[in-house]
Order: sequence, then structure tokens, then C-alpha cells
Amino acid sequence: MSIDPTNTRWMKSSYSQSGGNCIEVAPNFPGVVPVRDSKNPEGPALIVPAASWSAFVAGVRAGDFGAV
Repeated sequence: MSIDPTNTRWMKSSYSQSGGNCIEVAPNFPGVVPVRDSKNPEGPALIVPAASWSAFVAGVRAGDFGAV
């Protein structure tokens, strides 16, 4: 799957404020979640299956990965 970063609606967490160490996600693709580095918006996006992304987010919320 190819993602055109110029025609994609990207979002990042409101918790990231103005810091540059963030990821952005594009929630408007069925079945997958494109993820990219906010410091390199023209760079490549990692395409993650939606179910895997949901499991990752649930793990973060549950504290499964410890403090960062």
C-alpha cells in the first residue's frame, strides 16, 4: 500500500503539545493505520494492521510497556 502524505489527514496526540518527538497516524484508511514520524512528514509511513494498532494502544493504556 502506498500513502501519499500530501493527500492524507494526519493526527497526533493532544498530549504531544509542540514537541517534535511524536508520531502521527492517519485514521482514514480501512483496515490499516499508517504511522509516520512527525519530524519527517515527507518520509515513509509504516502501515500497521488496524487490529494490531488497537492492541498496541490498549497495551499502552493498560501500562503493559512500563514507563518511558
